[in-house]
Amino acid sequence: MQIRSAIAADVPRLLEIYNHYVEHTHVTFDLEPVSLAARVRWFEGFAEAGPHRIFVASEGNDLLGYASSGVFRRKPAYARSVETSIYLAKDRVGAGAGTALYAHLLDALREEPEAHRAYGGVALPNEASLALHQRCGFKRIATYSEVGFKFGRYWDVTWFERAV
Repeated sequence: MQIRSAIAADVPRLLEIYNHYVEHTHVTFDLEPVSLAARVRWFEGFAEAGPHRIFVASEGNDLLGYASSGVFRRKPAYARSVETSIYLAKDRVGAGAGTALYAHLLDALREEPEAHRAYGGVALPNEASLALHQRCGFKRIATYSEVGFKFGRYWDVTWFERAV
């Protein structure tokens, strides 16, 4: 497995991976599949350096998933905090790519003076993501009860935090 910075040519596969979760799971609160144009705009928010990064894991030409750090909140005082996300191809969950990707992202953030704290939200239930965050040094800080409504029901989200 190789981990590298994502490039524009990766966006269609990243979209395919993400839209699986939109359409079939509660782990993201998007309700409709994301368009390629919207995902290209999203991708343009990342950089090769700085606190907003995106990395992919691959085996040969197959992208297994991605981990990213983006804007936590839009107000200027939040600029040194990032929100992390990780999505794996549905057949790659539990194979170690998630831990490797998250560790790589967090190592990169540790080198960024503009990054101070990382936050990750986990829609419950999601034992694999809870375990991943704990394995990567995050601590639980809050649970928002029934904060999202998808598939005809409400979902809780547990938030994690760690220094970078």
